[in-house]
Amino acid sequence: MRRMMDELAVVAASAADDSGGGGGEVEVDVAEWLQRVPQEVITFATFGRRNYEDGEVVFKLQDELAGLAADAHSKVFIPGYRFLPLRRNLRVWHLVREIRKGLAAFIDSLQQTKGDGHGRRREDQVSGGTMMRDFMSFMTPAMTPEEIIEECKNFFFAGKETLSSLLTWTTVALAMHPEWQDRARQEVLAVVGPHDIPTKDHLPKLKTLAMIVNETLRLYPPAVATIRVAKRDVELGGCAVPAGTELLIPILAVHHDEEHWGADANEFNPARFGDERRAGRHQMAFMPFAGGERVCIGQNLALMEAKVALAVMLQRFSFRLSPSYVHAPQVLMILQPQHGAPVIFRPL
Repeated sequence: MRRMMDELAVVAASAADDSGGGGGEVEVDVAEWLQRVPQEVITFATFGRRNYEDGEVVFKLQDELAGLAADAHSKVFIPGYRFLPLRRNLRVWHLVREIRKGLAAFIDSLQQTKGDGHGRRREDQVSGGTMMRDFMSFMTPAMTPEEIIEECKNFFFAGKETLSSLLTWTTVALAMHPEWQDRARQEVLAVVGPHDIPTKDHLPKLKTLAMIVNETLRLYPPAVATIRVAKRDVELGGCAVPAGTELLIPILAVHHDEEHWGADANEFNPARFGDERRAGRHQMAFMPFAGGERVCIGQNLALMEAKVALAVMLQRFSFRLSPSYVHAPQVLMILQPQHGAPVIFRPL
């Protein structure tokens, strides 16, 4: 994230030189730009520092495949279309083969180093002096190669798209509400300082930022609904639900329910997540990562990534919406801005 901020600062400085003014401003479509954050974090967490480049290649292939899947999700095709050897399908099949080939090769390399005293015990130094084993090294002993490949494909897509959605909407919300942007920045500067990278010790103290992230997840949850299957006959709210029934849980609707959130349920108000406001609220009124035994396994990582990225952004820039911004959330597998999210950044 710091590298991205440095690059943005250079562009802003160049714009200032060109205009002959001080400070400089730069417009960025954050819906596209912020996708780099989860991509780099997930690749590093999955493959480790030593194999980052191998993981990056696989991630790019998976990213292209996810884009094709999202595009297909918004269209209607004739039955059997996906089996025809058309240009689009040929590209999809090629990507699937290359992704599997790249992941299989990496898994094989881990298994070959099993007995050398390193392999699965490889550890990389990370900031703060702590040690971190890459995620692949945890999965390899417990899962088959086929299971690992499928899990990687899952969290590559889910981890990137959901976090980039959260970062995009939080940036947009702060650009819309400069008073909350200023409050969050003052907190970050007081807790972290103007130059340091936030650590695990800083994050619990960033309470205003946590409230802002939660309110963004309430208004703009990346996953607008989830599905659960009843394992046995059960009664819910007076309704008999037979075993095997699929239940659609409308997360977006629940998050905007005035019965739980008040008459201002459609308004951006992070104060509703203050400690004093939580008492008495139904525990399932807020479920951006679902809940229960099937709660998203990446919840804590996503929240940590979001807070660190936003804190670094607030340290370096003030930002506002571009005049070309059109507020039009749409569901395309996840909640995304239909016309992008152009935001104007100005170095502090």
